[in-house]
Amino acid sequence: MNSNNQYYRRIDLPAGDLHVFAHDDLYHAMGAKVLEMANNNLQIPNIRYMSYTPDAHVGVGTCIGTTAVWGMEDGFVSPSIVGSDIGCGMRLHLTNLQVNELQDVKLRRKLVKAIEKRIPVENHVRGYFSDIRLEDVLRKGLHGLPGKYVPDSYTPRKATSLTHVECSRFRFDESVLDRIPEPVWHRAHRQLGTLGNGNHFIEIQAISINEDNRSIAERWGLQDGQVAVMIHSGSRSWGGAVNQYSGSEVAKTMSKLGLGTSDPKLVYAPLDSDAGQTYTNLMYSALNFAVANRHLLAFAVRDAFRETFGSQAETRTLYDLMHNYACEENHGDKSFLVHRKGTTRALPAGHAGNPEPYADTGHPALIPGSMGTSSYLMVGSPEGARNYHSICHGAGRVRSRNATKQLVTVDEFASSLRIGQDDEIVVNHRGLESLIDESPQAYKDVDRIIESVVEARLAAVVAKCRPLAAVKGV
Repeated sequence: MNSNNQYYRRIDLPAGDLHVFAHDDLYHAMGAKVLEMANNNLQIPNIRYMSYTPDAHVGVGTCIGTTAVWGMEDGFVSPSIVGSDIGCGMRLHLTNLQVNELQDVKLRRKLVKAIEKRIPVENHVRGYFSDIRLEDVLRKGLHGLPGKYVPDSYTPRKATSLTHVECSRFRFDESVLDRIPEPVWHRAHRQLGTLGNGNHFIEIQAISINEDNRSIAERWGLQDGQVAVMIHSGSRSWGGAVNQYSGSEVAKTMSKLGLGTSDPKLVYAPLDSDAGQTYTNLMYSALNFAVANRHLLAFAVRDAFRETFGSQAETRTLYDLMHNYACEENHGDKSFLVHRKGTTRALPAGHAGNPEPYADTGHPALIPGSMGTSSYLMVGSPEGARNYHSICHGAGRVRSRNATKQLVTVDEFASSLRIGQDDEIVVNHRGLESLIDESPQAYKDVDRIIESVVEARLAAVVAKCRPLAAVKGV
C-alpha cells in the first residue's frame, strides 16, 4: 500500500490499483469486503482506473462510492457498476423565502401536508401526471414534458428548468425501447412524479454560506437563511426493469466470451457488443426518466409552496445531477466511459463540461446528509481531475437496514430530529418506527465525509443546508 497522506491512499490489490479518498479512520472502518469487491471489479478487462470516495460501502456487485473508467476504444460497460436505480440523483431549488418565515412548526407541518397531497409517498400509488406520454419522456427527457409542466420556459431570461441541469436530454438508439415488455411501461407511467422509498426524499432546508466561497455562492444566487428544496429520486421501476433485462443479456454474453469473477452478481460486457450497446442505450432512456421525474417532483413542490405561502412563492432550479450512471467524458485529449455508482461529478470553474450558466464558477455539486443532519453544496476543484472529477454522493451507510432497526430506538431517532422542540425537523410520518432504518444512526458522519473530500482537494464547500422538514416515501 502506498499512502500519500491521511486523506488519500493507493492500494495495490492482486488485480490492480485502487485509489481511496478518505480519512484514515473512514478507510479502516470500510472493512475487508470493500477491498474484495474492488479486486473483482479490477478483473474486468482493460479497466483504466478505479476509486472509492469516503462514503463507500458494500453494494451488489460493486460498492456504492465507486468510480470506474474504461477507454472508449476497448471499454466495457457494467450494469453492476451503474446500479439498479439508474440515474438516481439530486435536485435543488431556491425559494424566495427566508428561514424565519418557516419558524412556526405548525406552518412547516402544513407545507409537508401540501406536498403529500401532490406527491404519493406510498410505493404503489399512481402519480398525478397521467397526461404525460411516457414514450416522450424516455426519448426526450425534460424536452418530452408538456409545456405546462415547464412554466419558466415562457420566460427565457428567468428560465432555469432546462439549462441548470447536468443534462436535460440523453440521445440514444430508440429502437431498443421495444425490448422492454408492456407491463413495465404501464408501471413506469404510473410512477412519473413519484418519490419512491428507501433513502429517497424531499427536504426543506435553510442555507448557510461558507465565507471562503461567498463570491461563488452569490453568483449562484444563494443567500444566508434562504429556504431551499432538495430532492433525491431516480428512474423508479423503469430503471429497475432496464437493469434486470440488460443484466440477464450481459450475463449471457459473459458466458459466451468466458468472462467472469468470483462474484456472479458482477456483470459486464464489451461496450461494442450487442448486449453492451443495448444496455447503454436503455440506460440513457432511464437517465431521461430520472431527470424528468425529479423535475415533476419539483413542479409539485412548487404548487405546495404556493398553496402554503401564496402565489408569489418561487422555487427556481439551482441544479440537477446524477450519481448512478455511465457516460462518455473527455479527460485531457481522450474519451473515456466513466461509471459512477454513488459518486457525483464535480467540475471546477472553466471546465468545458460545465453547463453554460456555470462555466465561470463550476456547477453546484449537491451532497445530501442523512435525516437530521445537514447537506452540502460544493464546487469541484481543479485537482479533482486525478479522480475524474468524482466526489462523494452523501453520507454513506454504516450499517444495514435490519441492523439499524435492531440497534436504534424510536426515542433516539426522535431526539436526532429534535421532536417537540421549536427547531423540530418535521417529517410526514405519524410514527417514526417506519423510518428508523433511515435514521442518522444508519449513516456515516456526513461532516467527516465532506472533510475528506475537501482535504483531498477534490471539491470545496460553498454552502451548508440545515434540514427544516422532510418528506419520505414508504
